[in-house]
Amino acid sequence: MHAFWLFFPAAALWAALVVPLSLFSVLSGTGWPPGLLGAGHGHELIFGFALALIAGYTLGPQPWRILAPLFGLWLAARLSWLLVPEWLVSQLLSPAFALLLAWQVVPRFQAAKKWRNKMAGPLILALCLLALAYALAEWMPVALNQRSLMEVAILGLLLLMTFMGGRIIAPAVAGTLEKQGIPLEARVQPKIEGALLIVLPVAMVCLPFPGTRPVSGALLLLASVLILVRTVRWKLWHCTGRPDLLILALGYLWLAVGAGVTGAHLLAGRSLVPALHLITVGALGTLSGSVMLRLAWQRACRTFPPAWQVLALAGAMALAAISRYLTGDAPYGHPVLLWLASGVWALAFSGLAYQLLMLFQRSKHKANHA
Repeated sequence: MHAFWLFFPAAALWAALVVPLSLFSVLSGTGWPPGLLGAGHGHELIFGFALALIAGYTLGPQPWRILAPLFGLWLAARLSWLLVPEWLVSQLLSPAFALLLAWQVVPRFQAAKKWRNKMAGPLILALCLLALAYALAEWMPVALNQRSLMEVAILGLLLLMTFMGGRIIAPAVAGTLEKQGIPLEARVQPKIEGALLIVLPVAMVCLPFPGTRPVSGALLLLASVLILVRTVRWKLWHCTGRPDLLILALGYLWLAVGAGVTGAHLLAGRSLVPALHLITVGALGTLSGSVMLRLAWQRACRTFPPAWQVLALAGAMALAAISRYLTGDAPYGHPVLLWLASGVWALAFSGLAYQLLMLFQRSKHKANHA
């Protein structure tokens, strides 16, 4: 069974639940569910949602003896963190899933010869190790508290999306333009990709320490420009007949926006909370939803997702990201905008989960009658 049929719908459902539940836990005054108070929803979107996406995308076809323990561990980690986050077992299950996932996935990327082509494995490993560091934060140096580790993890996610998004978009654009007789010389763009693979890790290292945060800000501004230049060189204006590809590229542009605004906030000494949501909502929401739809439609129907689905997804993520950014630093200071962002996000991912399950049923039906 392909891992994405299991992990993608689960990730989408979890994303749809976590964000509105986190608002309810605070605004209702009940404090329930306790795991989503404070930065709990960030923990679940990075170490729950994002790692499930990585599992679904990278594991490929697997026997149930591998998929079942992985998925069971992921689900146990999510539910225990949601309900009893103070328990030691709850705090250890997420890093346990992350490390088991890394053990399964990372070696797959080491056969490549060029250093850039080997980077997916180390990037995934770094994100998985950050799940462990988050659980051990109280024994870490003061600068590496849970909040700073969450910020570093979001930059790690930015780096991973920049790398893997480029590797998905570039060949797809090249193939589309080739059918039109338009050559595309700027595909992977190794110099820009190599620069991003240096700039963004250094920005991650500099971020937790007060004295080097401005350096991180400047590097993020540079990364934003590099991502923008890379996207423009793909000549996407020739791909108007492929809305699914354009929306993938829009998600990639959200990376540039998120990196640039985060860098500007760092240099101005402003809170990173609203800026980082441009990465976790705008970029992650658009890219992840696009990739899930694209892979499921291709596997089930050998076609691209309908234009209305990817356009609705892009519109919902844009509205959610902008609404969340406009709420500013106060996490719950603008409940109308927060509920708007949360509701649109939840509606989009609920619809996505439903679509993935329908496509899975169609895929099973075709396989049974093949």
